[in-house]
Amino acid sequence: MRRPSRGRLAPPPSGTEASPRRRRGTTERVARAERAGRATRVDESEQKRYLAFLGERRAQILERMAGACERAGRDTGEVTLLAVSKTVDVGSVALAWQAGYRAFGENRPQELRRKLEGLSSHPEMDGVRFDMIGNLQTNKINMVVGNVTLIHSISSMHLADAVSSRSQTHGVTSRVLLEVNVSGEESKSGLTPDEARQGLEHVLCLPGLDLQGLMTMAPRNEPDVARRTFSGLRELRDELATRSGRELPILSCGMSDDFQIAIEEGSTLVRLGRTVFDPGYELK
Repeated sequence: MRRPSRGRLAPPPSGTEASPRRRRGTTERVARAERAGRATRVDESEQKRYLAFLGERRAQILERMAGACERAGRDTGEVTLLAVSKTVDVGSVALAWQAGYRAFGENRPQELRRKLEGLSSHPEMDGVRFDMIGNLQTNKINMVVGNVTLIHSISSMHLADAVSSRSQTHGVTSRVLLEVNVSGEESKSGLTPDEARQGLEHVLCLPGLDLQGLMTMAPRNEPDVARRTFSGLRELRDELATRSGRELPILSCGMSDDFQIAIEEGSTLVRLGRTVFDPGYELK
């Protein structure tokens, strides 16, 4: 038998086993592939379960909205459901779209921009609606103007002026709501009812703005106070509409804990976050 020349390794004879190191490397690659496959299957399974939850929860919400409308003698088509997506990722918004949601709300301009960029890879969601529902700083207005259907949070005349100016710069008309602190809570932002009355004509005259109505938030876990807050917003809207000769059709009020009360008191848009996206939230 010929010996291999010094300094050179002979190839392993045909049919012999690979070295322990080679076997170990192959085993690790196979294990990684199997883990990746299992992770993909688990992820797909979780997405299917979450999609099913979103669809079931939407049906439950719509049923309760219909009940509130019936109690108030209203048509269900009068109320828009806004899914507040501020705490979920782009993937969850895409699944919510599959489940039937069409309108979403964000409270931070940076997160709004991130969502819009992320959803650009979802052509099936062309036409998705986003609203800005949170406090808006003047240095963030450019992220919002032209990118949302409705700005709910015009909480001062200074902000109204700034949104008007940026809207003209961008060549758009921004549909807006005046945020009114009907309950008088110090922790909440917004105009007082008197400030809304005094500022109405000013806002109506601003170029680049289209005033659509009012928005408010009620104290949590106080149903009676919430009802008074929502009815107070409706009464203020009716007063301002009569004074201005404008319809002011949108009343944005009602969240996860009190949206049925809000609908009974005239809300035309409810903003639901936990109710929509959190499987652990108990829908009342």
